[in-house]
Amino acid sequence: MRPATRAALTTLAVACCTFSSLPAWAAAPAGNAPSCVTVWQTTGTITKTGYARNDCGYRLRLKIIWAHGTDGACQTVDSGETIYSRVPRGVRTFDGADTC
Repeated sequence: MRPATRAALTTLAVACCTFSSLPAWAAAPAGNAPSCVTVWQTTGTITKTGYARNDCGYRLRLKIIWAHGTDGACQTVDSGETIYSRVPRGVRTFDGADTC
């Protein structure tokens, strides 16, 4: 194989591997909670935990939304407080928070 061809193939392989492993935050979680609600998730060895923090200046009723299964319980969240919902790792995907 020619050196120029080998270099081009190597560059292509590196580019494919780099762009196929984008971080989880590339697709922001959805949900119908107001924009003043901050959502995030953590992933452990056995479970995933979704969080929603009420940064609004008023009380809200929120629940954590999970794809492919049951959502978290509806909870009253005062301004500045955080709720969470934990599920087993696997096909479940964190979809953010909804008002309820």
